[in-house]
Amino acid sequence: MNARRTVRVVVRTVVALAAVVAFAVAGLAWSLQRSLDTSFTSTAAIPHAVPTPQGQAYNALLVGLDARTDSAGNPLPPELFNALHVGPDGGQLNTDTIILLHVPADPGQPAEAISIPRDSYVPIAGGRGTHKINSAYELGLTSAENTLTAQGITGPELDRRGREAGRATLVATVEQLTGVQIDHYAEINFVGFVELTEALGGVPICLNEPVHDSYSGIDLPAGPQTVDGPAALAFVRQRHGLPNGDLDRIARQQAFAAGLTKQLISTGTFTNPVRLARLVGVVDRNVVLDSGWNIEQALSQFAGLSGSDLRFQTIPTGRTDLRTPYDGIAVQIDQSAVRAFVRSVVSGHEPRAASPSETAAAPPVQPAGSGRSSRSTAATPRVITAGGVPCVN
Repeated sequence: MNARRTVRVVVRTVVALAAVVAFAVAGLAWSLQRSLDTSFTSTAAIPHAVPTPQGQAYNALLVGLDARTDSAGNPLPPELFNALHVGPDGGQLNTDTIILLHVPADPGQPAEAISIPRDSYVPIAGGRGTHKINSAYELGLTSAENTLTAQGITGPELDRRGREAGRATLVATVEQLTGVQIDHYAEINFVGFVELTEALGGVPICLNEPVHDSYSGIDLPAGPQTVDGPAALAFVRQRHGLPNGDLDRIARQQAFAAGLTKQLISTGTFTNPVRLARLVGVVDRNVVLDSGWNIEQALSQFAGLSGSDLRFQTIPTGRTDLRTPYDGIAVQIDQSAVRAFVRSVVSGHEPRAASPSETAAAPPVQPAGSGRSSRSTAATPRVITAGGVPCVN
């Protein structure tokens, strides 16, 4: 694919790829990276990963990682994380964002981004018990590192192989939960997210009410506005003080993705050499992708999509105050309901579940131990698309 044709394809497809927060952008930037013969960090977490032929559907797992290292495992300066209000390094690698992206074979059908709450209480692959899904990566990593250390493996090789095991455990856990095969994988860390928003010159968002939270560091007025850097990270990470906690945070992430798409279109990012070069640098330092993700073919698959052709939804959930033996308060999950929902979404059939932005209107769940039946957080179905910038809590 020559340079001129590549630019034409990128312009036609930027709306769809960009909308999955940082990750779809990372994938698009990676395709340009390849054409420029620059390096990137790849993962073998999906052993069967191969380029997806044009006209064939695929599923990608998009992950935001609570990591204090770059994509190569090199430590990042502590003062940087102090500025981001992400707290001290607890030695864990939890996944703050988990999105299952389904790209249909028919280019006339919408792509679907399905959010999985990080506090979802599910069985972890490999017989590791039932825990919050955001711990799957860490549990897989720790188990592998214990085995590798006993074999005398240390240093960077220990970290690399441990992370690969963590990714593989997360992929297997999501496959087990949703009943679909994961074909591709993308991962970005805190710093990559922040650098991405700065490279784009900020992202438009909209808040229903002013917010202030000392945990995340967010301090923003109500109404439409533009955020970047630490403020953007705080916007998508806050859950303290929100009526529905993790579910409201997912609504924030989906709304942010919509604003990101708008920004990419309005600023002409992929026709701006300076801004494009910054994006490539962000990917090189902070993004991990599976070795089989052939983005050049994916671009053709996305050709002609508009903002309304990429939709954001959330798996069905039960009570949000589920007490667990070891993991504190979690989000209740019915695996059969999740599988039925995912199956309906990837097949293009209605009905669909409510987005988190509507769960505030649902009847409140009963406190754990109240003796009353738990209520679903689902409400009247609504789907967030990448065609606008919705206001959220």
